[in-house]
Amino acid sequence: MIFLYRVVTNFLYPILIFLIYLRKIKGKEHQYRYKEKIFAKNFNVLKISNSKLIWFHAASIGELKSIIPVLEELNKRKENLEFLITTVTLSSSIIAKEELKKIKNAKHRFFPIDVNFIIKKFISLWKPDAIFLVDSEIWPNLILCAKEKKIPLGLLNARITNKSFKKWKLIDQFAVKIFSAFDICISSNLETSKYLESFKAKNIINSGNLKLVGKISKDKIENNNENLLSKKKFWFAASTHEGEEKILLKAHLEIKKKFSEILTIIAPRHINRSDDIKKLCDKFQIKSQILKKNDLIDSEKEVIIINSFGVLSEYFKYAKSVFIGKSLVKSLHQNSGQNPIDAAKLGCKIYHGPYVYNFQEIYEMLAQNKISQLVNNSNELTIKLLFDFKNFAYEKKNNSSFLDILGQQTLDNNMKSINNFLFNENN
Repeated sequence: MIFLYRVVTNFLYPILIFLIYLRKIKGKEHQYRYKEKIFAKNFNVLKISNSKLIWFHAASIGELKSIIPVLEELNKRKENLEFLITTVTLSSSIIAKEELKKIKNAKHRFFPIDVNFIIKKFISLWKPDAIFLVDSEIWPNLILCAKEKKIPLGLLNARITNKSFKKWKLIDQFAVKIFSAFDICISSNLETSKYLESFKAKNIINSGNLKLVGKISKDKIENNNENLLSKKKFWFAASTHEGEEKILLKAHLEIKKKFSEILTIIAPRHINRSDDIKKLCDKFQIKSQILKKNDLIDSEKEVIIINSFGVLSEYFKYAKSVFIGKSLVKSLHQNSGQNPIDAAKLGCKIYHGPYVYNFQEIYEMLAQNKISQLVNNSNELTIKLLFDFKNFAYEKKNNSSFLDILGQQTLDNNMKSINNFLFNENN
């Protein structure tokens, strides 16, 4: 099976080059660094001599942010460490530029496509001493190349959904070959641990979801629209997906009947959809504004569409009522849900739809602590929000202490496994 995979990926290599060029033209790839994904001469290898290089591969923003506390903990050690961080998406590269400013021994590169000769060249040039794949980033050529070169290989914050498990089961022997190649699998939940066991993975440790980790300092969060947001009645819909904005705008129109000055702020998960959302607002005859980084909100507008990356906390800080997206679209139910932790830590009352598969355990924990509530449709969301606006003077709940303790426990558990793997110790 691996032979067939390598033949197919080699055959697809020219097509993948073309597709990445096409994405670059459409603004979906970095305008200058996109070649890091496809050409060895653009790998831009810069290493610190006599250091131990640990390579972390994270797909996008959520996975990238989840490993920042791990890097900070590793840097507290005396070992001469260096970190290579690879991601796939354009948005993650923008966030990486900011997040890695405080970690001087970390470098960001785009992940090269999983074509055997490209991966082999990348590894031979960077010469990592250990590799961690984060979350659900399973790349066969990379995994088997690391195995061939006897590079310690770990799966960090591992997550396998039921949908992914069923797909891997169709090629069961291949799955066993891939997952058994990992030297350690640090799982984010019990379901994933069970799936890993069925694929003969070894050294499986359930250490909790790293996305719980990380403290948020309100004092360091700034927003150009602070004056308006601290006085205006508004609600915030974060990480929304196609199909949800129509539901949210219907809720907006119903709320407007009771509170004529209400402001709805929408932050789509993919900001390239901002124009489509504005067209939908126009269709509903709702005055809207696409808000770019550092823009000021036009007080005459009813709906604000956020068109910048990494700014959700700037609105969570001031929002009392928040809807978290990718939870109302049934077609996404097997890959549904977005991370609600930052909103919870900043004291927001959280609403979400019935489809939250990727964060099921976290939402259950938040619901048990009366931080989040389920809404099934526009009508239920409207009722909840109307109640909030009638009682708008309520103080935001302080959830940070409880969540910070839980996050620290999760980080400690993960670091025990990581330290043991990298340094053969349990502290």
